[in-house]
Amino acid sequence: MIFIVVKFTIRPERSDEWLGLVEEFTQGTRQEPGNLFFEWSRSVEDPNQFVLVEAFKDGAAGEVHVNSEHFKKAMAWMPDLIAKTPEIVNVEVPSEGWSAMAELSPRG
Repeated sequence: MIFIVVKFTIRPERSDEWLGLVEEFTQGTRQEPGNLFFEWSRSVEDPNQFVLVEAFKDGAAGEVHVNSEHFKKAMAWMPDLIAKTPEIVNVEVPSEGWSAMAELSPRG
């Protein structure tokens, strides 16, 4: 799978709007057949930073994603809201999704 993590630093005056603004982009991506997950989190250290964790079945699914209308539309308006260029990790891993952590499980 293609595993991607992106850190977005948003302009402080717009950060409270961010999750609402990316909702269409998020839902469009989650509906792509090759999308495995697409999840946003807000940093506990920087309220203006959001982390996107996403995965696609394979490179072809990733290509479909970046060529989709919802991706192109989001890339058109996002530059007005970001405070700096996003940071990204993009790797191919031999997996089909999340695995259970071996070192930790609930008691009881």
